[in-house]
Amino acid sequence: MRLSATDVYAFQALGFLGTQNPEHWVSSEEISENTGVHRPYLVRILAALSTKGIVKSKKGIGGGYALARKPTLISLCEVVRAVDGPVAPLSCISLNWHEPCVEEGRCHARATVYTRMRDAMLGVLQEFSVEDLVTDARQGVSYGHCLGHLLKPNA
Repeated sequence: MRLSATDVYAFQALGFLGTQNPEHWVSSEEISENTGVHRPYLVRILAALSTKGIVKSKKGIGGGYALARKPTLISLCEVVRAVDGPVAPLSCISLNWHEPCVEEGRCHARATVYTRMRDAMLGVLQEFSVEDLVTDARQGVSYGHCLGHLLKPNA
């Protein structure tokens, strides 16, 4: 599994939202200004997070975005799934987007290596929450630098 730019941007936005009063609606412009995430891309990320119940949105004057739940109750696994889809490295071991493989019953790598990879990734992402991102946001940590460290295929 690799983190994507979308994951990094979602983490940055959620960390910022977690620092805000939960009853306060924050405009996409304000989130963009405070996170450095370009607004058009941010709006798409917030829509995906809203669809999955991670953020709530309100249209119109005085509207905007807010976390749908307390930051401690939103796992990073939930966030990654919302913006990127499956966490599993292969569809034949995906818990939510499983696609059968003709070799499933006898594939030793699937039963051992690939399944353990999936479980390890899920375990780590479930262990941490948006509250961990809020800690960074409160300290003024920007994830913008992470974008330069994203691994590319065949790197």
